Amino acid sequence: MSEVPFDQRDGFIWIDGELHPWKESKVHVLSHGMHYASAVFEGERMYNGKIFKSREHSERLHKSAEIMGMKIPYSVDEIEKIKYDVCKENNLTDCYIRVLAWRGGEQMGVAARKTKTHMAVAAWAWARYFDEDKYKNGITLRTSPWHRPAPDTAPTQSKASGLYMICTMSKHAAEDAGYDDALMLDYQGNVAEGTGANFFAVKNGTLMTPPPDCFLNGITRQTVIQIAKDLDIPFEERKISPDELADIDEVFLTGTAAEITAVGQIDDHKFTVGDITNKIRSTYEDLVSS
Repeated sequence: MSEVPFDQRDGFIWIDGELHPWKESKVHVLSHGMHYASAVFEGERMYNGKIFKSREHSERLHKSAEIMGMKIPYSVDEIEKIKYDVCKENNLTDCYIRVLAWRGGEQMGVAARKTKTHMAVAAWAWARYFDEDKYKNGITLRTSPWHRPAPDTAPTQSKASGLYMICTMSKHAAEDAGYDDALMLDYQGNVAEGTGANFFAVKNGTLMTPPPDCFLNGITRQTVIQIAKDLDIPFEERKISPDELADIDEVFLTGTAAEITAVGQIDDHKFTVGDITNKIRSTYEDLVSS
């Protein structure tokens, strides 16, 4: 299934109030979102027929759109029903869900006041973002030359499509160099996140993560912080300098797609998949499947 191009799969995708056959689900080439990245989205996972933190995702979609000056034409309650309807129509109980809202082709140019906000929901089976061995034993990261933008230069608290352009560039450069993914630094040169997942580290038994001042405060990130508190794991939210990587014991990334993915290496620094990583991952896996 993973080798089938996404535009050639079977099933149904919901667009603007109607289910369309997967292969016939089209967007016009002159849509504003395609030309100017005026689009926001959510990535979600369903486990055993239940979408994890579903409502939080729907609420964040509305917030992202508000930041971008867009208005989602469906309420949070309506989006909740649509997502479950799409999963049911595609006979899925364990899957990944992508909700996308974008400005259409009613106006072209930088201005977009005459455009309508369109929305689509798709769902498909997707087991792991990284393969099972790397998920458990650790992926490799290469520090990207691209930095996350300062909060006064981009809508960093919106899950907006345009913010992922440098992530794609960074991931491709890392893969070309033989790594699995890239480590993004923030606009001040501190550790920020992966290309699509938040960053956690363990140093001397204390769990650490950077403050989300220029990147998305992920829903999985928030879940992991609560897990750490519930397990009485010492926790700090603070700036992490790349120079500290030499003294860090464990690293993992978190996200809806990545879940809890261990990191075995960043540049020349190597890490163990230790007790805290395994304990948090085990608790998270129990939580999402409960």
